[in-house]
Amino acid sequence: MNMNIISKYLQFLRKSNKYTQDDLAKELGISRQAISKWETGTTIPDLEVLLKISKLYDITINDILEPKIQPQKITDFEQISTISEKELKEVLGQFDTGSLVTALMGASPETNSFCERLFPDIDFEMTRKNIGRIRIETVEDMQNQIVAMINLQTVDKEI
Repeated sequence: MNMNIISKYLQFLRKSNKYTQDDLAKELGISRQAISKWETGTTIPDLEVLLKISKLYDITINDILEPKIQPQKITDFEQISTISEKELKEVLGQFDTGSLVTALMGASPETNSFCERLFPDIDFEMTRKNIGRIRIETVEDMQNQIVAMINLQTVDKEI
């Protein structure tokens, strides 16, 4: 469960259903500040509110907590080099260094070099050494989260 993706997805759902934060707060019987906290990733809705949100948007709670973002821009982690550097830095900046390096552990040398050029302040080699051995499932999950965030950001900008 990635708080960044959940927060962006909640914001996407609200905007795509043409709600302001105030409108949604009234609809759910909560404060606008609570909505803001969800959308900034500070907190996530409790179970009762998740149920109300799922009914409002006609989706499941699982869809909210593990959103399936349709590919809009890329379908595979190796395609991140096709994203503008500015946009990619914005998306990757939402992930901690360990998460980025974990995703890169399953990437091609070209993709690794691209990201190392993009973030010259990160000591990728030391971070890889600190992470050590890692399961391929963990690498794939992190790659999928980054791809989802790129696609979600693309859809969100279109609203």
